Amino acid sequence: MLLASQVIPGIEITGLASGIAAVVILSFLNAIIRPILYLLSAPFILVPFGLFVVFINGFLLYLVSVLVKGFIVSGFWPAVGGALIISFVSAVLNLWVSEQGRIEIVTHPSPGRKIRHIN
Repeated sequence: MLLASQVIPGIEITGLASGIAAVVILSFLNAIIRPILYLLSAPFILVPFGLFVVFINGFLLYLVSVLVKGFIVSGFWPAVGGALIISFVSAVLNLWVSEQGRIEIVTHPSPGRKIRHIN
């Protein structure tokens, strides 16, 4: 959310407490309200191949700005832009976390030297 506030004009976080509150409330809304909105708007999601999901996420981000004093989203399009950035950062971070919730680092072993035994 911090990256979105730095990149998108129209999104502001005025303090640490308001930023933390915005993250907590957005997480709650994403866990509780977003599945309901997805279910209710399924035809609008399926017809434009998922584009409507971005609008739902933007709406939830705007709703957080209404609920949290000190977190300001000054319109619908900044909310959509912020939702896109938050989704992108979340997707990148999810690449590093396994299904068990642990951070994974993928390494490829070097071929090294082969040892031959002569008998």
